[in-house]
Amino acid sequence: MTWIKPSFLWMMYRCGWATKPGQERVLAVRITREGFESALRESCLSHFERDLYADAAAWREKSRSSPVRVQWDPERTPEGRALPWRSLQVGLGGSAVHRYVDKWIVGVEDITEKVRTLRGGDVALLPVERAYPLPVDVAVAVGATTETSR
Repeated sequence: MTWIKPSFLWMMYRCGWATKPGQERVLAVRITREGFESALRESCLSHFERDLYADAAAWREKSRSSPVRVQWDPERTPEGRALPWRSLQVGLGGSAVHRYVDKWIVGVEDITEKVRTLRGGDVALLPVERAYPLPVDVAVAVGATTETSR
């Protein structure tokens, strides 16, 4: 499985600002909106959630049949502290990986040097992140809310 991590600060937390062993390079991968939303539409949460699935058996069946997993993890501060809202992580497997590589990717940039410059520096230089405007069907599929406490 390969993961799409849309939150810059969550990714910096995960890779230790490009300092963790095996995670010393950071790539910014640009994908099409259509591809991203397609992945989310066919996704399954990484855990059972009563509000989204009729029962645990329905969730297990969806989990088995979907090539995409989504999970919500706490958003992070530049120092790595958890914030009270969540960021989406999207895991692609099977056929979704092939579509990601062959159709959805429109650009790849090695941003490792930018990450190293930003680490411990001026937070005003961090990329501006905004809430992604999800179509209603996609928001339902991933269990998104407009609340900061997801």
